[in-house]
Amino acid sequence: MNHYLDLFLTQFVAVMTPFLLPLLLLLALPLPLARSHDYHDALAKSILFFEGQRSGKLPADQRAEWRGDSALLDGSEVGVDLTGGYYDAGDNVKFGFPMAFTTTMLSWSVIEFGDCMPADELRNAAAAIRWATDYLLKTVSHPGIVFVQVGNPISDHNCWERPEDMDTARTVYYVSADRPGSEVAGETAAALAAASMVFRQTDSAYSRKLLKNAMRVFEFADTHKGAYSDDPGLKAGVCPFYCDFDGYQAT
Repeated sequence: MNHYLDLFLTQFVAVMTPFLLPLLLLLALPLPLARSHDYHDALAKSILFFEGQRSGKLPADQRAEWRGDSALLDGSEVGVDLTGGYYDAGDNVKFGFPMAFTTTMLSWSVIEFGDCMPADELRNAAAAIRWATDYLLKTVSHPGIVFVQVGNPISDHNCWERPEDMDTARTVYYVSADRPGSEVAGETAAALAAASMVFRQTDSAYSRKLLKNAMRVFEFADTHKGAYSDDPGLKAGVCPFYCDFDGYQAT
């Protein structure tokens, strides 16, 4: 039973994530307009589902108790620590591009509408952001490299299983000066910068760390311009799932 619940919840969060910002907007509605629908409860559940997507060593206050530790050796094949972060939809792959975008949007939602959120849910939202940024900081911790993905999407999509049980390859993908990825590096910078504002008042040291790394990664993206989908090795791993379909023109 827990196995099927796991699969259902991971698929549900893939549907819920794009609607998180509208739910936060609805929190600003006057109470009479919101009374017919419990948007506060919907928001609480949408944040809770992020915990169902967590990868790595889970904290003691993990609320999604059906999720266990997983992918504790991520990054070991290239000698780095890439544990943590979020799985994508119902997959066991950690795609850096959509994870960074989700972090950016969630951060801006809290920046804009955090004052409308109950204190406990604001803490939960901040925890969801920090779970992502702790991982994103790991991906940019080596100068000249941004790790953009963990997991082989082809083998993963051919074997649908719980992350606690997975035995598919945890292939590591990265961009560098020789194989640039301005879109994914730029979105990572945006996520770190937006999150720095979330923690500015509550954890100033962490906020400064996020901003410092955001500036460094943005400089990397701007200096080494190009699309990561143009590199044959990266294209095999990131496309057709998360290419930059709008196109990136290096200048």
